Amino acid sequence: MIDDVGIGARLADLGLDSQFAGLEPLLRARLADAAHGELPRWRALVDSLPTAVAAQEILDGDAVMVGAKLDRVSECAVRAALLALAPWRKGPFDVCGIRIDSEWQSNMKWNRLADAIAPLDGRRVLDVGCGNGYYACRMRGVGAAAVLGIDPTVLYLMQFAAIRRFMRPQPIALLPLRLAELPPAIRAFDTTFSMGVLYHQRSPLAHLRQLGQTLRPGGQLVLETIILPGSEAFARTLPGRYARMRNVWLLPTLAELQIWLERSGFGNIEIVDRSVTTLEEQRRTEWMPFDSLADALDPDDHARTVEGWPAPRRALLVASTS
Repeated sequence: MIDDVGIGARLADLGLDSQFAGLEPLLRARLADAAHGELPRWRALVDSLPTAVAAQEILDGDAVMVGAKLDRVSECAVRAALLALAPWRKGPFDVCGIRIDSEWQSNMKWNRLADAIAPLDGRRVLDVGCGNGYYACRMRGVGAAAVLGIDPTVLYLMQFAAIRRFMRPQPIALLPLRLAELPPAIRAFDTTFSMGVLYHQRSPLAHLRQLGQTLRPGGQLVLETIILPGSEAFARTLPGRYARMRNVWLLPTLAELQIWLERSGFGNIEIVDRSVTTLEEQRRTEWMPFDSLADALDPDDHARTVEGWPAPRRALLVASTS
Protein backbone atom coordinates (compact mmCIF):
# COMPACT_ATOMS: atom_id res chain seq x y z
CA MET A 1 0.00 0.00 0.00
CA ILE A 2 2.84 2.42 0.82
CA ASP A 3 5.09 2.78 -2.19
CA ASP A 4 8.35 4.66 -1.88
CA VAL A 5 7.06 6.45 1.28
CA GLY A 6 3.94 7.71 -0.46
CA ILE A 7 0.59 6.31 -1.47
CA GLY A 8 0.28 5.56 -5.16
CA ALA A 9 3.03 5.58 -7.75
CA ARG A 10 6.66 5.54 -6.65
CA LEU A 11 8.27 8.97 -6.63
CA ALA A 12 10.96 7.59 -8.90
CA ASP A 13 8.29 6.90 -11.51
CA LEU A 14 7.27 10.56 -11.29
CA GLY A 15 10.88 11.69 -11.64
CA LEU A 16 10.83 13.22 -8.15
CA ASP A 17 12.84 10.76 -6.05
CA SER A 18 15.98 12.91 -5.90
CA GLN A 19 14.10 16.06 -4.86
CA PHE A 20 12.30 14.30 -2.01
CA ALA A 21 15.06 11.99 -0.76
CA GLY A 22 15.72 14.11 2.33
CA LEU A 23 12.09 13.82 3.45
CA GLU A 24 12.02 10.02 3.56
CA PRO A 25 12.32 9.70 7.39
CA LEU A 26 9.48 12.22 7.91
CA LEU A 27 7.24 10.51 5.36
CA ARG A 28 7.85 7.06 6.80
CA ALA A 29 7.06 8.34 10.29
CA ARG A 30 3.78 9.90 9.18
CA LEU A 31 2.65 6.69 7.47
CA ALA A 32 3.68 4.44 10.37
CA ASP A 33 1.03 2.91 12.61
CA ALA A 34 2.23 4.98 15.57
CA ALA A 35 1.51 8.25 13.72
CA HIS A 36 -2.24 8.18 14.33
CA GLY A 37 -4.40 6.09 16.62
CA GLU A 38 -6.79 5.21 13.79
CA LEU A 39 -4.15 4.38 11.21
CA PRO A 40 -4.01 0.63 11.93
CA ARG A 41 -7.81 0.44 11.53
CA TRP A 42 -7.73 2.43 8.29
CA ARG A 43 -4.91 0.27 6.97
CA ALA A 44 -6.86 -2.91 7.83
CA LEU A 45 -9.93 -1.57 6.00
CA VAL A 46 -7.88 -0.86 2.88
CA ASP A 47 -6.18 -4.23 3.07
CA SER A 48 -9.57 -5.94 3.32
CA LEU A 49 -10.56 -4.68 -0.13
CA PRO A 50 -10.15 -6.95 -3.14
CA THR A 51 -7.42 -6.17 -5.63
CA ALA A 52 -8.36 -6.50 -9.27
CA VAL A 53 -7.55 -4.92 -12.59
CA ALA A 54 -10.37 -2.53 -13.33
CA ALA A 55 -12.86 -3.75 -15.90
CA GLN A 56 -13.60 -0.11 -16.51
CA GLU A 57 -11.79 3.02 -15.45
CA ILE A 58 -13.10 6.48 -16.27
CA LEU A 59 -11.07 9.31 -14.79
CA ASP A 60 -12.49 12.15 -16.89
CA GLY A 61 -16.17 11.88 -15.92
CA ASP A 62 -18.03 13.72 -13.16
CA ALA A 63 -17.64 10.63 -10.97
CA VAL A 64 -14.23 8.98 -10.95
CA MET A 65 -15.22 5.44 -11.93
CA VAL A 66 -13.11 2.37 -11.15
CA GLY A 67 -13.61 -1.34 -10.69
CA ALA A 68 -15.77 -4.15 -12.00
CA LYS A 69 -19.27 -5.00 -10.81
CA LEU A 70 -19.17 -7.23 -7.72
CA ASP A 71 -21.44 -10.00 -6.53
CA ARG A 72 -23.89 -8.93 -3.84
CA VAL A 73 -21.91 -10.27 -0.87
CA SER A 74 -18.67 -8.67 -2.04
CA GLU A 75 -20.44 -5.41 -2.85
CA CYS A 76 -21.86 -5.20 0.67
CA ALA A 77 -18.43 -5.84 2.19
CA VAL A 78 -16.69 -3.26 -0.01
CA ARG A 79 -19.38 -0.67 0.66
CA ALA A 80 -19.10 -1.20 4.42
CA ALA A 81 -15.31 -0.83 4.30
CA LEU A 82 -15.50 2.36 2.25
CA LEU A 83 -18.16 3.83 4.56
CA ALA A 84 -15.92 3.07 7.53
CA LEU A 85 -13.34 5.44 5.99
CA ALA A 86 -15.79 8.37 6.19
CA PRO A 87 -15.97 11.33 6.09
CA TRP A 88 -15.56 11.53 2.32
CA ARG A 89 -15.16 15.24 1.60
CA LYS A 90 -14.28 15.23 -2.12
CA GLY A 91 -15.84 13.22 -4.93
CA PRO A 92 -18.00 11.68 -6.24
CA PHE A 93 -16.49 8.27 -6.90
CA ASP A 94 -18.05 5.17 -8.40
CA VAL A 95 -16.28 2.05 -7.08
CA CYS A 96 -17.51 -1.20 -8.60
CA GLY A 97 -20.93 0.40 -9.03
CA ILE A 98 -20.95 1.76 -5.45
CA ARG A 99 -21.60 5.50 -5.50
CA ILE A 100 -19.56 7.45 -2.95
CA ASP A 101 -21.69 10.56 -2.56
CA SER A 102 -19.15 12.92 -1.05
CA GLU A 103 -19.87 16.16 0.80
CA TRP A 104 -18.52 18.25 -2.08
CA GLN A 105 -19.74 17.70 -5.61
CA SER A 106 -16.19 18.41 -6.71
CA ASN A 107 -17.08 17.88 -10.36
CA MET A 108 -18.87 21.24 -10.27
CA LYS A 109 -15.63 23.05 -9.37
CA TRP A 110 -13.68 21.02 -11.92
CA ASN A 111 -16.17 21.90 -14.65
CA ARG A 112 -15.74 25.60 -13.86
CA LEU A 113 -11.98 25.46 -14.39
CA ALA A 114 -11.34 22.68 -16.92
CA ASP A 115 -11.56 24.78 -20.07
CA ALA A 116 -9.98 27.89 -18.56
CA ILE A 117 -6.58 26.55 -17.53
CA ALA A 118 -3.59 25.60 -19.67
CA PRO A 119 -4.20 22.06 -20.99
CA LEU A 120 -2.70 19.49 -18.61
CA ASP A 121 -1.80 17.00 -21.32
CA GLY A 122 1.82 15.94 -20.79
CA ARG A 123 2.33 18.25 -17.80
CA ARG A 124 3.72 17.47 -14.37
CA VAL A 125 1.17 18.67 -11.80
CA LEU A 126 1.20 19.44 -8.07
CA ASP A 127 -2.09 19.43 -6.14
CA VAL A 128 -1.71 21.20 -2.78
CA GLY A 129 -4.35 20.09 -0.28
CA CYS A 130 -5.19 17.16 -2.52
CA GLY A 131 -7.53 15.41 -0.09
CA ASN A 132 -8.48 11.94 -1.28
CA GLY A 133 -7.14 12.37 -4.80
CA TYR A 134 -10.38 13.13 -6.64
CA TYR A 135 -8.84 16.08 -8.50
CA ALA A 136 -5.59 14.18 -9.04
CA CYS A 137 -7.60 11.51 -10.86
CA ARG A 138 -9.36 14.16 -12.94
CA MET A 139 -5.98 15.71 -13.81
CA ARG A 140 -4.67 12.36 -14.94
CA GLY A 141 -7.91 11.78 -16.82
CA VAL A 142 -7.20 14.76 -19.08
CA GLY A 143 -3.65 13.65 -19.78
CA ALA A 144 -1.35 14.91 -17.03
CA ALA A 145 1.94 13.03 -17.30
CA ALA A 146 2.39 12.85 -13.52
CA VAL A 147 0.44 14.14 -10.52
CA LEU A 148 1.79 14.65 -7.01
CA GLY A 149 -0.72 15.48 -4.29
CA ILE A 150 0.18 16.66 -0.80
CA ASP A 151 -2.13 16.79 2.21
CA PRO A 152 -1.38 16.48 5.94
CA THR A 153 -4.62 14.55 6.67
CA VAL A 154 -3.66 10.88 6.48
CA LEU A 155 -7.29 9.68 6.43
CA TYR A 156 -7.77 11.30 3.02
CA LEU A 157 -4.66 9.58 1.70
CA MET A 158 -6.00 6.27 2.99
CA GLN A 159 -9.22 6.92 1.07
CA PHE A 160 -7.14 7.24 -2.08
CA ALA A 161 -5.34 4.02 -1.15
CA ALA A 162 -8.77 2.37 -1.06
CA ILE A 163 -9.76 3.79 -4.46
CA ARG A 164 -6.40 2.75 -5.88
CA ARG A 165 -7.07 -0.92 -5.05
CA PHE A 166 -9.45 -0.92 -8.02
CA MET A 167 -7.32 1.18 -10.41
CA ARG A 168 -4.74 0.32 -12.99
CA PRO A 169 -1.27 1.69 -12.14
CA GLN A 170 -1.29 5.44 -12.64
CA PRO A 171 1.44 8.12 -12.27
CA ILE A 172 -0.31 9.60 -9.22
CA ALA A 173 1.35 9.80 -5.79
CA LEU A 174 0.03 11.36 -2.58
CA LEU A 175 2.27 12.40 0.30
CA PRO A 176 1.35 13.41 3.88
CA LEU A 177 2.96 16.84 3.66
CA ARG A 178 2.17 20.53 3.95
CA LEU A 179 3.36 22.95 1.28
CA ALA A 180 5.92 24.53 3.62
CA GLU A 181 7.56 21.11 4.07
CA LEU A 182 8.45 20.70 0.39
CA PRO A 183 12.07 21.22 -0.60
CA PRO A 184 12.62 24.97 -1.08
CA ALA A 185 12.42 26.37 -4.62
CA ILE A 186 11.82 22.91 -6.04
CA ARG A 187 10.50 24.34 -9.38
CA ALA A 188 9.55 20.88 -10.59
CA PHE A 189 5.99 21.40 -11.84
CA ASP A 190 4.29 22.80 -14.91
CA THR A 191 0.98 23.43 -13.11
CA THR A 192 0.29 23.82 -9.40
CA PHE A 193 -3.20 23.78 -7.92
CA SER A 194 -4.15 25.34 -4.57
CA MET A 195 -7.91 25.00 -4.11
CA GLY A 196 -9.62 25.63 -0.80
CA VAL A 197 -6.31 26.09 1.01
CA LEU A 198 -5.36 29.79 1.07
CA TYR A 199 -7.90 30.89 3.69
CA HIS A 200 -6.52 28.30 6.12
CA GLN A 201 -3.08 29.97 6.06
CA ARG A 202 -1.95 32.34 8.81
CA SER A 203 0.34 33.96 6.22
CA PRO A 204 -1.37 33.85 2.81
CA LEU A 205 1.40 35.76 1.02
CA ALA A 206 3.97 33.24 2.24
CA HIS A 207 1.73 30.48 0.89
CA LEU A 208 1.53 32.19 -2.49
CA ARG A 209 5.30 32.68 -2.65
CA GLN A 210 5.82 29.00 -1.80
CA LEU A 211 3.38 28.02 -4.55
CA GLY A 212 5.41 30.06 -7.01
CA GLN A 213 8.58 28.26 -5.97
CA THR A 214 7.08 24.91 -6.96
CA LEU A 215 6.66 26.02 -10.58
CA ARG A 216 9.10 26.05 -13.45
CA PRO A 217 9.49 29.45 -15.23
CA GLY A 218 6.28 30.07 -17.13
CA GLY A 219 4.38 27.49 -15.09
CA GLN A 220 0.76 28.08 -14.17
CA LEU A 221 -0.88 28.46 -10.77
CA VAL A 222 -4.54 27.53 -10.44
CA LEU A 223 -5.87 29.22 -7.29
CA GLU A 224 -9.33 28.85 -5.78
CA THR A 225 -10.29 30.45 -2.48
CA ILE A 226 -13.01 32.21 -0.51
CA ILE A 227 -13.30 35.97 -1.05
CA LEU A 228 -15.26 38.82 0.49
CA PRO A 229 -17.69 40.85 -1.60
CA GLY A 230 -16.69 44.38 -2.61
CA SER A 231 -14.86 46.16 -5.39
CA GLU A 232 -12.19 47.78 -3.20
CA ALA A 233 -8.91 46.17 -2.22
CA PHE A 234 -9.02 45.10 1.42
CA ALA A 235 -8.89 42.03 3.64
CA ARG A 236 -10.40 41.20 7.02
CA THR A 237 -8.86 39.23 9.83
CA LEU A 238 -11.57 37.09 11.37
CA PRO A 239 -11.70 37.32 15.18
CA GLY A 240 -13.55 34.02 15.59
CA ARG A 241 -15.03 31.33 13.42
CA TYR A 242 -16.18 31.68 9.84
CA ALA A 243 -18.98 29.37 8.70
CA ARG A 244 -18.22 27.35 11.85
CA MET A 245 -14.62 26.83 10.73
CA ARG A 246 -12.00 27.65 13.35
CA ASN A 247 -9.04 27.89 10.99
CA VAL A 248 -10.04 30.68 8.60
CA TRP A 249 -7.61 33.50 9.24
CA LEU A 250 -7.82 36.22 6.59
CA LEU A 251 -10.30 36.84 3.79
CA PRO A 252 -9.58 39.26 0.92
CA THR A 253 -11.73 40.88 -1.70
CA LEU A 254 -11.00 39.83 -5.26
CA ALA A 255 -9.10 43.08 -5.87
CA GLU A 256 -6.93 42.44 -2.80
CA LEU A 257 -6.30 38.84 -3.87
CA GLN A 258 -4.97 40.06 -7.20
CA ILE A 259 -2.58 42.40 -5.38
CA TRP A 260 -1.39 39.48 -3.24
CA LEU A 261 -0.62 37.50 -6.38
CA GLU A 262 1.28 40.39 -7.97
CA ARG A 263 3.34 40.95 -4.82
CA SER A 264 4.11 37.24 -4.71
CA GLY A 265 5.71 37.36 -8.15
CA PHE A 266 2.89 36.20 -10.40
CA GLY A 267 1.84 37.71 -13.70
CA ASN A 268 -0.79 37.09 -16.38
CA ILE A 269 -3.44 37.00 -13.66
CA GLU A 270 -6.87 36.05 -14.96
CA ILE A 271 -10.17 35.65 -13.13
CA VAL A 272 -11.70 32.41 -14.32
CA ASP A 273 -14.83 32.22 -12.19
CA ARG A 274 -16.71 33.75 -9.28
CA SER A 275 -19.47 31.80 -7.61
CA VAL A 276 -21.45 31.54 -4.39
CA THR A 277 -21.21 28.07 -2.86
CA THR A 278 -24.61 26.39 -3.00
CA LEU A 279 -26.29 23.69 -0.96
CA GLU A 280 -26.21 21.54 -4.08
CA GLU A 281 -22.43 21.70 -4.26
CA GLN A 282 -21.65 21.18 -0.57
CA ARG A 283 -23.96 19.20 1.69
CA ARG A 284 -24.29 16.46 4.29
CA THR A 285 -24.60 12.91 2.93
CA GLU A 286 -24.44 9.35 4.19
CA TRP A 287 -20.73 9.42 3.29
CA MET A 288 -20.13 12.69 5.21
CA PRO A 289 -22.73 12.69 8.00
CA PHE A 290 -21.39 15.66 9.98
CA ASP A 291 -22.20 19.38 9.83
CA SER A 292 -21.91 20.89 6.36
CA LEU A 293 -22.73 24.16 4.62
CA ALA A 294 -26.41 24.20 5.62
CA ASP A 295 -25.39 24.18 9.27
CA ALA A 296 -22.96 27.07 8.69
CA LEU A 297 -25.52 29.46 7.17
CA ASP A 298 -28.00 31.69 8.96
CA PRO A 299 -31.26 29.68 8.77
CA ASP A 300 -33.23 32.87 8.08
CA ASP A 301 -30.78 34.37 5.59
CA HIS A 302 -28.60 32.04 3.51
CA ALA A 303 -26.66 35.07 2.26
CA ARG A 304 -24.88 35.16 5.62
CA THR A 305 -23.06 32.71 7.84
CA VAL A 306 -24.26 31.90 11.36
CA GLU A 307 -21.62 34.39 12.60
CA GLY A 308 -23.00 37.18 10.39
CA TRP A 309 -20.30 37.14 7.70
CA PRO A 310 -21.14 37.03 3.98
CA ALA A 311 -21.82 33.43 2.93
CA PRO A 312 -18.94 31.64 1.20
CA ARG A 313 -18.25 32.91 -2.29
CA ARG A 314 -15.28 31.63 -4.19
CA ALA A 315 -12.98 33.00 -6.82
CA LEU A 316 -10.96 30.92 -9.26
CA LEU A 317 -7.89 32.53 -10.80
CA VAL A 318 -4.94 31.48 -12.93
CA ALA A 319 -1.54 33.16 -12.95
CA SER A 320 1.93 32.37 -14.20
CA THR A 321 5.49 32.61 -12.97
CA SER A 322 8.16 34.59 -14.79
